[in-house]
Amino acid sequence: MSTSKYDHAKLFLVSLLALMTAGINFALRSSVASDLQSTFFDPLDRLSSAAMTGAVLGVASLGFAITIAIGSPMLDFLGMGRLLALSSLCFIVGTLGVMFAGEIASGPAVYWAVWGGMVVIGIGWGLVETVINPLTTAIYPNDKTAKLNTLHAWWPGGIIIGGLIGLALAQAGVSWKVKLACSLLPAAIFGVMSLTLKFPPTERAAAGIPASQMFRELLKPFFLVWFLSMFLTAASELAPGQWVDLALSRTVGMQGIILLIYVSGLMFAMRHFAGPLAHKLSPVGLLWISALLASLGLVALSFANSPFTGFLAATLWGTGVCYMWPTMLAAAAERFPRGGALLMGLMGTAGNLSIFLVLPKLGQIFDTAKIEKAGGEAAFSQLSGPELESVLSAAASTSFQAVAILPAILLIVFGAIWLYDRSRGGYKPETL
Repeated sequence: MSTSKYDHAKLFLVSLLALMTAGINFALRSSVASDLQSTFFDPLDRLSSAAMTGAVLGVASLGFAITIAIGSPMLDFLGMGRLLALSSLCFIVGTLGVMFAGEIASGPAVYWAVWGGMVVIGIGWGLVETVINPLTTAIYPNDKTAKLNTLHAWWPGGIIIGGLIGLALAQAGVSWKVKLACSLLPAAIFGVMSLTLKFPPTERAAAGIPASQMFRELLKPFFLVWFLSMFLTAASELAPGQWVDLALSRTVGMQGIILLIYVSGLMFAMRHFAGPLAHKLSPVGLLWISALLASLGLVALSFANSPFTGFLAATLWGTGVCYMWPTMLAAAAERFPRGGALLMGLMGTAGNLSIFLVLPKLGQIFDTAKIEKAGGEAAFSQLSGPELESVLSAAASTSFQAVAILPAILLIVFGAIWLYDRSRGGYKPETL
């Protein structure tokens, strides 16, 4: 079935805007992490407040993971346009829920109010990825790696916009609630646009492949390798990205969100050149290089102690994680095209379940390290001023060292797949 009767340019544009909105919201959530901690969680439990912050930041990824797992196999039935409009509504409702958590609940219940708002945001984020990835492969079936990387350039593009907004408003002394509210307008815009466009069926549905065959693709052992690898690539990129402002602001002598904006700028530019790189190296070769640089970059971030070393480490890490998410999606779509939207959705589910698990773990590592370095809970409770900042800086370094092992594992996995492909004459995408 041809997709020529659909407006490819506008469909791609609304996809870009939806993902940009998700990036803006992600950056603004990162920029207010310390505000959430000091406003809501320090008064509840100062010793465990970082873990609580990590948990509410990470639970958005749980909402994403569940949504994309349920929504993807039902995408053709429910309709891309309807789900994208629902995504817009979830971003708006969830953001308002976090902003007014203090008015919704009090005492320990306020944690669950923030938690619930983050879940709804995650559902909106999941609906975006449920739609835009199979939509892109449907309208550009012969250029998946390049187009998915161009599409996902607007994830860091949104982070840049959101990060700059957060910085500007912080300098102006504006409330953290106003920062979060800045994601409401783009959410409304792409929601309205999605109601005015006609969307195509997915590539799998257009080719007449039954849903039963889509589910059978998931039973292939090689898909399990890709699924598990997505856990590690996402944990290497998005978990540190959500944690960077809270942790690195104490170690590099400037706001960590500046490094996140810088890394996002690198990613935005570099993802537009993914096509030639993937053609030269193969998608798997590109992923191996990415894993190497990401691991080195995370280790370097753990030792960064100045703006110069912070930017140097961030360059390594950002270059490494740049191509991971979209290239993983493209490679899976090219190897298992009969898996359709379900397979691409489950890849996103794997990635965001990883973030859901890793972010609270980062918080726990941070809390454990700060207490150990202070000499116990009682000693930590007495710290203030420069001594407290020194302990928190050391704890931040420990948390980044812990996550650096994840992309290092991928060197073995992607290296083996790369060699396997070369033994068979090179990377060969399957077409329907």
